[in-house]
Amino acid sequence: MAGTTVTSGIGSFWPFTKGPAVSSLSVRRDEFEQLVDAALEELPEWVVGAVDNLQVVVEDWPSPEQEEFGDGGTLLGLYHGVNLHDRAGYYSGAMPDRITIFMGPHLALRLPPSRLKKQIRKTVLHEVAHHLGIDDERLHELGY
Repeated sequence: MAGTTVTSGIGSFWPFTKGPAVSSLSVRRDEFEQLVDAALEELPEWVVGAVDNLQVVVEDWPSPEQEEFGDGGTLLGLYHGVNLHDRAGYYSGAMPDRITIFMGPHLALRLPPSRLKKQIRKTVLHEVAHHLGIDDERLHELGY
């Protein structure tokens, strides 16, 4: 996704205790970011072509304000912006939409490396889907 920054959205799966980003795995920040980048690189061409004005970032933990967007579960990612479906002719010069992938909650799941990679991919796909205009109800029907 050259030239595109992507941010991701909400994942609520398992409860966690907020604290240091520790896991049975020893994953450094740069390694986690590479897993997020890999998930973005695997997006189908039609999705990459549809993405517009989107920034994706990694943060350690959600802020209290960000947690309010969750459904009471573990907030793995968050999409903030105006999805493509809701944009109209007035949408120009806007700040980029933002997908935030949270490292701490992912690592707190204590998943083995292969499952962690799959969970990060699932979170990224979930948040990009919000950018495309797909709501949580439909995503849960699809298993995301």
